[in-house]
Order: sequence, then structure tokens, then C-alpha cells
Amino acid sequence: MNQTATIAPSVAAAGPVDPLEDRSELLTFRCGGQRYAVDIMSVREIRSWSQPTPLPHAPPFMRGMVNLRGSVLPVMDLAHRLGSPPTDDDPRNVIIVIQDRARVHGLLVEAVSDIVHPRMDQLQDVPQVGDGDDNAMADRLFVVDDVMIQVLLIARILPPIGTQFAGTMT
Repeated sequence: MNQTATIAPSVAAAGPVDPLEDRSELLTFRCGGQRYAVDIMSVREIRSWSQPTPLPHAPPFMRGMVNLRGSVLPVMDLAHRLGSPPTDDDPRNVIIVIQDRARVHGLLVEAVSDIVHPRMDQLQDVPQVGDGDDNAMADRLFVVDDVMIQVLLIARILPPIGTQFAGTMT
């Protein structure tokens, strides 16, 4: 007996299914003893730790600035920005260079972990814990090997546009 399968016209017209089509591509890292992720499309590069030059009158979470191929790169201690104690100077730390529109910043983190591809149905909303949470720095989370990873919103982590520490580069 010959068995054949019929593909529904809507499925056939759609063509082959891309296994990554319904997924996010995120860079995961350790910061302040926690695991976080950012959209890989906002990451320009990952560089080794170098001691930044302090910025006068900067917010406490701004570590300073470093030279990135002739441009000034403001470096933010992400753990401190997220409410954890400041990150200790450690040569194993890395700086994730991120871009949001015209703003470019370095995020000081303890270590970069992986690039992951969670399915959209694996991403959950971060529970609201305060009044409104309009300024929440993470909006989604997912679980990998029983570890909760929060997806950070780059636009909310960076200093507001128009401030001295907004960080623009060409």
C-alpha cells in the first residue's frame, strides 16, 4: 500500500519552515551575580576589560570612558545601574559595546555566556512589582537549565537622550 501525505495549500505556499523564524537571538551574560540578556542586534562588539578614565560629576553607575578606536566610549557598571553593588575591578570582566539608535555605550559585566535563541512562547513578561513600572529595565524573561534570565531593554538602561552621559558616536 502506497502512503502519501498531502500538504495543505497554505503550508505549501509558505515554503520551508525556518526553525529560527519564531525566535529571538539574545546575548546572555553574568552581572551582579545574576544572568541577563540583550538583543544581539544591539551588540556592536565585546571587548576585554580596560580601566576607564573617570568622568567628573557622573552618576555613580558610570565608571568612566575608554578609547574605542579613536572615539570616546562611556562605560557603565551595569550591576550598579541595576541596583546591585558596584562590580569589582577584575581583568576577567568584559565590556559589551551596545548601540541604541545613535547612542553607543559600554556595559561592564562579569562575563559573557552564550548566544541563545528562545522561542517567542518561552519568553514571559516580567511581573510588575512597583507602581506602574514604566521605567522597568527588563520586560521579558526566560528560563534555561532552571536559571531565570531577564531580557534588558537597552533604551531604558542608557542615560536619557540629551543628558551629558547619553553617549553618541559616529
